[in-house]
Amino acid sequence: MNYFMIKFNKLRQKETYVHFLQTLKYSLYVISHPADGFWDLIHAKRGSYSAANFIVLMTLLTHVWKLRFTSFVFLKVNWERINIFMEILTILLPLLVFVICNWGVTTLFDGKGHLGDVYMGTAYALTPYVLIQIPLIIVSNFVTREEGTFYYVFSNLSFIWSAVLIFMAMMMIHAYSFGKTLLFTVFTIFGMLVFFFIMLLFFSLISQGIAYFISLGREVIFRLN
Repeated sequence: MNYFMIKFNKLRQKETYVHFLQTLKYSLYVISHPADGFWDLIHAKRGSYSAANFIVLMTLLTHVWKLRFTSFVFLKVNWERINIFMEILTILLPLLVFVICNWGVTTLFDGKGHLGDVYMGTAYALTPYVLIQIPLIIVSNFVTREEGTFYYVFSNLSFIWSAVLIFMAMMMIHAYSFGKTLLFTVFTIFGMLVFFFIMLLFFSLISQGIAYFISLGREVIFRLN
């Protein structure tokens, strides 16, 4: 009985691994055929959360690697002053806020995508950033500034390509027209700004409250002494 259970678990693990590789490989189709790719990604279940999480993880690592290993000729970074967790947060937090805000806004106006769909589509759209930036990190250490015009071209291309793919992902996932997608992209960005403003206001009030109680405690201690 234990033998069959072990074989069954190994078979399941193999199937899970194969499915992960297939859905991860599908990201290459998505970035070259965004209209069909993003539609099938959600509606034909061609994507997976494991592959989406892996792409997001690689995006975060690529950002850190870019700061650490890109030649100082193209990117000057004082590594001693870099907080890795803050750098990761500057990528991860806007990504998650975008997903939540886009889902929240589009849900009110007949958007077809669920929260998980928006996350998966956005994650897959980040593929060009990883595919382009990693080779650029390596190449930057072997070329001079005069020879490095292509570095800036391809670096900007990775951002533009990913942004276009995110736009296409939202259009396919929510089954919107181009104009409607553009409108709700603006609404999403506005919602993100409101969210960050509220968060800053909240933390500002919290810090002021903590500072007040600390000063009050010091005053009480001073008077007791």
